[in-house]
Amino acid sequence: MADIQTLYQEAIRFAAEKHGPQKVKGSKNPYVVHLSNVAMELFIAARRTPGMDLSLAIQVALLHDTIEDTQTTKAELEETFSTDVAEGVWALTRDQRLLRDYRLTDSLAKIRQCPKEVWAVKLADRITNLQTPPKSWSKSHKREYLFDSMQILEALMGGNEYLEKRLKAKIEEYNKYV
Repeated sequence: MADIQTLYQEAIRFAAEKHGPQKVKGSKNPYVVHLSNVAMELFIAARRTPGMDLSLAIQVALLHDTIEDTQTTKAELEETFSTDVAEGVWALTRDQRLLRDYRLTDSLAKIRQCPKEVWAVKLADRITNLQTPPKSWSKSHKREYLFDSMQILEALMGGNEYLEKRLKAKIEEYNKYV
């Protein structure tokens, strides 16, 4: 097994190539900034979570949007990284074939079938996304995002205590936007 630095570098390089010119919503930052922020949440959580498989968590964190937002396939992730990484990323991918209202519920159900590290990635992803919302978002869109965040927290309770507390605090902070 490669060391965590090598795994991180391989995964972020792959993700950067796949996401290309994509930007973080509402900013001019390259998308890899979001991915590295999610990974940082996991580095800190791992220090507070006995037995956490940081190798799996970091790779899934850095790659978590590749299937959803790029032309990357699950098979490509499996071939390049591992079956566990590909399964984790697949679970975190919302099924675009479903009606919008069912996508989050479906994804959360898939996540709950995965190792707790995948749960942690979803929690960390939402923590990093609960920043100042883009100016283009309506009040109703912000309320919907907040509601989705509460659903994520409720569905993934018991996955990672440290990240659950972080997400709960972020949700409370985000209330000022709705």
